[in-house]
Amino acid sequence: MKTLDDYREIIGEEALTEIHEKARNLQEKRVIHINSTSHGGGVAEILSSLVPLMNDAGIQAEWRVIQGPPDFYNVTKSFHNALQGSTVDLDEGKTQLWIQTNEAFSSSQEMEVDCVIVHDPQPLPLIQFFDKKEPWVWRCHVDISNPNAMLWDILTPYIEKYDTFVISSKIYEKENLSVKQRIIHPAIDPLSPKNMELTTEQINNLVGEAGVPLDKPLVTQVSRMDLWKDPEGLLGVFDKVKQEVDCRLLYCFSSSVDDPEGAEVFTRTYRKAQKYIESGDVIFVEGNNQLLVNAIQRASTVLVQKSIKEGFCLCVTEALWKAKPVVATNVGGIPLQLREAESGFLVDPRNGEKFADKVIHVLQNPDMAKQMGEKGKEVVRKEFLITRLLMDYLDLFSSVMGRDSQEPLTLPSLPVFKENNFVVAPCAQIEPNYS
Repeated sequence: MKTLDDYREIIGEEALTEIHEKARNLQEKRVIHINSTSHGGGVAEILSSLVPLMNDAGIQAEWRVIQGPPDFYNVTKSFHNALQGSTVDLDEGKTQLWIQTNEAFSSSQEMEVDCVIVHDPQPLPLIQFFDKKEPWVWRCHVDISNPNAMLWDILTPYIEKYDTFVISSKIYEKENLSVKQRIIHPAIDPLSPKNMELTTEQINNLVGEAGVPLDKPLVTQVSRMDLWKDPEGLLGVFDKVKQEVDCRLLYCFSSSVDDPEGAEVFTRTYRKAQKYIESGDVIFVEGNNQLLVNAIQRASTVLVQKSIKEGFCLCVTEALWKAKPVVATNVGGIPLQLREAESGFLVDPRNGEKFADKVIHVLQNPDMAKQMGEKGKEVVRKEFLITRLLMDYLDLFSSVMGRDSQEPLTLPSLPVFKENNFVVAPCAQIEPNYS
């Protein structure tokens, strides 16, 4: 398990000292993170690194995962889509399934802790099933700049039960909420298998084993198979890019239990790409192996993100950390990371032609591309690493717990595992098996 000291060479002594100072009044405080999946997607990746580092800083942090029947994930995926502006069919049965799944989970959980952090809509109603004594925080990772009004009206009474509502960008702030709102940008772990340094030999071996040839420039998108990532629109962009530059498009996609639409989106995109698949110029690779994703990003010439909506988009952060130029849409949290014409290009999601032009420009100007990559990596180093995220959470805990005293409060240790019908993830980071 990694410790804070492992990040010393990356972030420097001053940042490490600041972390320990912020954690001083929080020693032995017990916090619980709750989300809906232990793998797949940015939230799980963040928690797999953040929770162990919280423990190393002296906080007793635990990560619990709510589970439900398949229909629960179908319902909450529709919530996710509606939060990002799509229409939604909200009959009483669906909302009741959402609430009842949370009630069932609550019956097996004790909450004798100092703070509870609930991630995204899936476990949002949990708060109503406890005699709330400690601060509760709702952390929303999706783009809620223009949510479906009907769904927002359903969620608002639950949101307002929380002490703090955490969002990824100022553009997601809501005027008519009584709960305190706080902005915390997500971040990546530079030492995780997805972001750690790799040798050229390791990169070539991993990419070669995945069946990806490197005889042409590689244009790559890493994302879920999700309509919001616009995979079919990306194929349209590649049509134009291919006319100007002999290159290859790689779609590295991941799947998750809480995203039941992925298989359908993949099938549609795969069929549309058939002519390029047959020629070998479009390749789909499943990216549930983090080392493989790392190698693919490092082997790519340009990373793209043609999303329609994004809460933040850690795939862009990852690409910048690998010192790669990025062409992405100007949505959600992407412009917080990507400096226009410095580390890449930002394009309106409706303008596929301009998106293609920018990709072509990067491919045809390798010196410029290299300079962009170097600038992008430095931005991530300063602003979007997991250690900075840890500091933000320490500030949040100090705020919601009201810890002004210099005397830490010691409480008994929290059991790592619980015997029930639901998944409880341990504090220690579990490295995936990549064999």
